[in-house]
Parts: sequence; C-alpha cells; structure tokens
Amino acid sequence: MNGMNQTPGQEKDVVTANTAAGDLQGALSRAMGMEKAIGPEQVRQAMDTLQKYKNAKAQLESRIIEDERWYKLQHWAVIREQKTGARPEPTSGWLFNTLANKHADAMDNYPQPNIYPREQSDEQDAKILSDVLPVVLDINDFEQVYSDNWWRKLIHGTAIYSPVWDSSKENGLGEIDIRKIDPLNLYWEPGVDDIQKSRHVFSVGWEYNDTLEENYPQLKGKLTSTTFTMAEYRNKGDVDRSNQSVVVDWYYKKADGTRKVLHYCKFVYGVPEPLYATENEPQMQARGWYDHGEYPFVFDTLYPEEGTPFGFGFVAICRDPQQYIDKLSGNILRQTGLATNPRWFVKENGSVNEEEYLDQNKPLVHVAGSVDENNLRKIDVDPVDGNSVSIMQFKIDEMKETSGNRDVTSGSSGSGVTAASAIAALQEAGNKGSRDMISGSYRAYVRLDKQVVKLMIQFYDEPRYYRITAQNGQAEYVTWSNQQMGSGMVYGLTGQLVSREPVFDIKITAQKRSAVSREVENQRAADLYNMGFFNPQRAQEAMIALDMMDFEGKDKVLEKVMQGQTLLNVLNQMNAQMQQMAMLLQGASAQINGQPAAASNEQSQKQTTGGRKDTMGKSQQQALTANATPVSNQVAQNMV
Repeated sequence: MNGMNQTPGQEKDVVTANTAAGDLQGALSRAMGMEKAIGPEQVRQAMDTLQKYKNAKAQLESRIIEDERWYKLQHWAVIREQKTGARPEPTSGWLFNTLANKHADAMDNYPQPNIYPREQSDEQDAKILSDVLPVVLDINDFEQVYSDNWWRKLIHGTAIYSPVWDSSKENGLGEIDIRKIDPLNLYWEPGVDDIQKSRHVFSVGWEYNDTLEENYPQLKGKLTSTTFTMAEYRNKGDVDRSNQSVVVDWYYKKADGTRKVLHYCKFVYGVPEPLYATENEPQMQARGWYDHGEYPFVFDTLYPEEGTPFGFGFVAICRDPQQYIDKLSGNILRQTGLATNPRWFVKENGSVNEEEYLDQNKPLVHVAGSVDENNLRKIDVDPVDGNSVSIMQFKIDEMKETSGNRDVTSGSSGSGVTAASAIAALQEAGNKGSRDMISGSYRAYVRLDKQVVKLMIQFYDEPRYYRITAQNGQAEYVTWSNQQMGSGMVYGLTGQLVSREPVFDIKITAQKRSAVSREVENQRAADLYNMGFFNPQRAQEAMIALDMMDFEGKDKVLEKVMQGQTLLNVLNQMNAQMQQMAMLLQGASAQINGQPAAASNEQSQKQTTGGRKDTMGKSQQQALTANATPVSNQVAQNMV
C-alpha cells in the first residue's frame, strides 16, 4: 500500500512500507542525509504563518464563542459582562425556536446525490456510483454529520466538512471518512473568500504527549509547553493541557505545469522537525497527497461576507431582537411583581405590630392607638403600560420577520385560514428562505461529493461489495473498484496519448420526509392519473403536457408514460398478427371442409368484429389435423 493510501497520523508506516517494498531511492536519500524539501527551516516558517493566520482570526473566534453562548440561552452572562444590575433575567426561546425550525426544514430535505456521465462510455460507472455513493455516506454516518453541521451553519454561519482517506478503517482495507471540522481549529489566509485560494491551510488539534512519543519516538524529550494558544468554548471548563501538545496538519499547493499539486506536512508546534511531509517522499513529490489537488475542506456558508470564506448565521442577525425581548420581558415581570406584591410605608414609631401584620396566619393585628395613613400607608405601583407589552410584541414580530420563521411556517395560521390547501400554500410561500438556505447547502454538498468520488477513483484499488436497493425495492449486490472505471490513455488534440479520467456531473435531489411534501407528491400523482396521463392511448398528449410542466421527478413520470406507449404499440402489433393468423386458419379450415373462400372470409370477419365465435369439438379438431395440408397443419399447431 503506497503513501497515498494513508491518513494523517500514520505517516511513519508509509515510509516503512515504501522502504520494504523496494523504494531504494528514498531509502538511500535518507541514509545519506541528503537535504529534504521540508526541514526545520520550512517548519519554522509554517509556524510563523500559522501564528499570523491565528492573529487575523481572533475576532472571528471571539464571535463564534459568543454565538455558542447565545444558542445555549446563556446570553445574559454576555450582557452582564457589559453591564451589571440586580434585575430579572428571563431567557425566552425565540432565537432557539428559529434555529430549531430551520434545522427541521434542512433535515426534511436531506440530500440525495445523483451522478450523471459526461461521456456515453461512462454511463455504467455513473449508474453504479449513484447507487454506491449513498452507501458510502451511510457507512460514515453522514446523516449525523449533516445534522451537526447544520446546527453550526445556523448558529455560526458556516459548516465545514472534511472528506479524507482513512487507511485504518475496514480492517486495514481503508475507507473514506467524512468529518465535521470545528471552525476554531482551522486557519486560512486572511482576505481570501474561497478556501481553495488560500496559500496555506492549517488544521490544528490537541494530542497527548505519551501518544505522540509512542507513535513518533524521535519526539522523546522534545515536547515542552506550547506557546500556541487555541481558542476554546466556555463549556469545556478548565482543561489540563500540561500533558498535551498542539499537532498541526499543514496543507499547501504547488504548481506543476497546468495542474495544482496538493502537499501535506505534519508537525508538532514548537518542534521544528516535520513528522511527515509528502515533498520528502520521492514517490509523492509529483503526485502530492490527493489526486484531486484540492484542500480536503468544504465550506457550507449561510450568509456570506466579503473577504472571508466564513459567513454569519442567525445569531448575528437575531441577537439584538432577542436581547431587547428579554430586557423588556424582564422589566414587565419586575413591574408586575411589584404590583402583585404590595408594599407599605410604616412610621418608625408607629402603633402597628409589624410582626403580626406580616404574619398572614394571625387573624388579629394589635394596634396601639388609631390606625391612619400617618402610621401605615400602601405604596402605590402603576400597572404595566399596554405600550410596553406592544413594544415587546413588536420586537417578537421583528425577529419572526427577520428570520423568516413566521407562525404559518411552524404550522399555525391566521384567523380565517382553515383549509388545508390554503395553509399548505402559505407554508410553501413562507419557506422560500429555507429553500434558499437548503439550495446553498446542496451546492456545497456537490463539491463534497465530487471530492468523495475522486477519492473513490484514487483509492478503491480492491473490489468492494455493496448492498443497494433496486427500483423495484428488492436488494441487489454489486461489486465495484476503480479498475472498472473508463480511465486509460486516449489520443489528445495534438495526436499524443494522454491520460483520460472519467468526469461526472452531480445533481442533488431532496429526500422528501415531511408529511406536507409527501401529501403534495401523492396528490400530484392522483391528479395525473385522473386526467388520463397514464392511459397509453393518450400517451402523446400526456408527453406534450409533461414537457410544459416542471416538478421534481418529472423525468421518471415521462419515462413511465413512454413505456406505456411502447407496450401499447407492441400489443397492437401482436393483435394484428393474431388476426392474420386467425384468418389463415379459417381459410385453411374452409378448404378442408369444401366451403367457398368468400364464406370463410365473411365468417372470419364476423369473428374478428366481435361476433359469436364457433368452437370445434375434439373429434373435429382431430379430423382437421389428419386431413390438413402441411401448411394448414403448421398454422393450426401454431394457433393451438
């Protein structure tokens, strides 16, 4: 297994395997101590670049951490840090309700990849990949990754996927691994709006020192306290990092003619010696880490910002309404509490027994002298002003409008709207914001699937077996490897042989899960049936109407209509052949019985036009077979 079939963390096995396999050039270079492309000086430069990237990302990291606290309804701690005061601090869930509804919309439209070839010779591979790719995603528990990343997309504004090759999976056979990346652990070049345009990309993480020394013995005695401080969420608390080190996965690109080569280097921050570098391996200098030449990171952005691949989410646009809703709610609760808990002015030397007055279980209160307002007077508290409640409701409505999370999208409707179809129409109109967000995720999903397919083409050297579901609902078992791909050498424009790699287009459709979506699809099918679209005799009319329509799954409906028309044509041809054979049989019978041909034709026409069909007894059939000519005998046998 070559170095490309490895994942970060197992690079030392790559060198050992290559040397044992006969990589004499690489072994000789290492034995002679020849200069490597990536050495201590290059690692130091990479550390400096990483620190610059981190400094430029400090403001974003602060916002991400603060967004997480707003999502967990801990925003009063953020407000309290800015201003103190002993006031009620209610935490309403309007912002959380917005996030939860948008997340539900996303999961109701879970993506389904469909792969199409660009060349006719790749049709079979595209069909198999369309069936195999969802299975590979299921192996990676991608639905859970998709759900977790959608929370990050809604809260922080961006979700990050990382499709990599993990050689430790499947008992050493290796498999693709799709990971969710914490935005606090990824660093890119400031000022770029596309991660693929960054000159360098760093993915960092903590690892225990004893584990590093076990995997890389050359690190013993070199791991000290790091000066690189990673931003962390507040809920992690005080974590002891004294026995851990920051491990950096460094990705960068180099030009090789017209193609970009992706290189990879792994090192421990503070130790200027690479643990592994593709440029230090002769067999990987020209090929790089992954054949697709892209950083293994896909950004799914909600609302984009100029000059950065990281966008902003609903917390950024809804925090102010949420803050004022809670502040107004706190003031209203405070005023209501004062009004429902009356207080009194008591004269310092008054004649009222305060203990008996405050004890509600005592029916008598002793008073020395007369009771009047000079001794005891109630404190008047104004009731809550209706304008205050209206302003709070206004801020709630503002949040609903800003986030697109109106009542109708959650299943409620205004007065006077009772019909199910009307409510469904309002929900469909109100969900256009969600559909736009989901379409953005589909575009990111296409980029993710393209990298996954490229990894399958690169690493699936051994046959793999998959159970898929056929169109008839039955289970089928397919075998696939990259040896079946239509790659190879072809003649280019200049007449020279060039390497050909199949190219596929990916289209994403939604796996409809909501009850409303299923009801709409079922109603559409019933309407098409009632209008006669599935009547083979009206297939031509149905195809004209379907060409003018636009709905998901139209291609399959059109295919079924065309199949019905084809079956009808075949049936009509068979009926015509049967009628001709019946006429031949009737004529042969007439000749045997000595009847005129005209009479036999007339009788045949009566039979074919729905007249009464004469039947022959068993003895008559035997006599006919015995006396028939060879031709009529053959016709009779065919009819029987």
